[in-house]
Amino acid sequence: MLGALFNIKSLTESNMSKPFIVVSDGMDSGVFSDLRNTDGLEVHPEKKVSQEELKTLLPKVEGLIIRSATSPDKAFLDAAPNLKYIIRAGEGTDNIDKAYCQEKGIKVSNTPGANNNSAAEHALALMMTTLRHTANADKSMKNNEWNKAAFTGNELWNKTVGIIGFGRIGQLLCKRLQGFEPQVLFFDPGVSESPFPWAKKVDSVEEIFKTADVISLHTPLIDATRGMVNYDLMSKMKPSAILVNAARGKIVNEDDLYKILSEKKIKGAGFDVFAEEPLGESKLRELENIVLTPHLGGSTEEAQFRVGEMAAHQMKEFFLNNKLLNEVGA
Repeated sequence: MLGALFNIKSLTESNMSKPFIVVSDGMDSGVFSDLRNTDGLEVHPEKKVSQEELKTLLPKVEGLIIRSATSPDKAFLDAAPNLKYIIRAGEGTDNIDKAYCQEKGIKVSNTPGANNNSAAEHALALMMTTLRHTANADKSMKNNEWNKAAFTGNELWNKTVGIIGFGRIGQLLCKRLQGFEPQVLFFDPGVSESPFPWAKKVDSVEEIFKTADVISLHTPLIDATRGMVNYDLMSKMKPSAILVNAARGKIVNEDDLYKILSEKKIKGAGFDVFAEEPLGESKLRELENIVLTPHLGGSTEEAQFRVGEMAAHQMKEFFLNNKLLNEVGA
């Protein structure tokens, strides 16, 4: 009889246990504090953990909020038997094995739109930095040099800008470019026309690569775009043109990019994303005609707040109200 009562008590306590939530890759401090204080959730006390520490938490974790630093692959997911929900704080979910999540019954969401403005602004910043050589000029000045003649650049005003992928971020970039009075060409098979009179749809990616002075990539990483930007395509660019990628690294063949830049077939490039992140030993680091940033597209205080707030809200809705928001399928 006592044994039966003990078992019932243990089952009741188990049912009353709070879902264990881990935020692995950082979150706005105020938003994290609010999430930790949520009744009904047990939240790991650190808003950022190392990958080694995360491994020790996986057997217990039920809800996980990640950014690009964490990649839930098959081995990761097998080590998390209680995991029910992953939120990608951001938009791209190619770092998650969504097919295996679906097989295991783990739900996946993202936070669409929350960092779009920051990503569009960073693409514009890469354009300006590449065109005006400001990164190299800054390095030169800090080496006690005054080499003004070495850093003559180009204006963005009145240039032809090609945007590959005309979704939310591509359209925001187009809007932000208006003050430079450009001609904008865009390619996106899912968008029939532009809401902006200064932007015109073209029939092919090749047309943009042949005619644009500045090309900015804003496509998702799917089978059709993986490795899409290769040596043949970049060879069609004007010698004076630049290429910007603030979308997904694997859209571009990095060996071909190195070859194009080292041969000086184009003027330069600005890249925020890479095939493997963090970027390890890469030949791209050797080049003077490429600006490299460590995936900063969504790294503004404003975007971090919006992304964190959205992710925290979705986590609460899932575990406390049985609502799944912004689900991403396999």
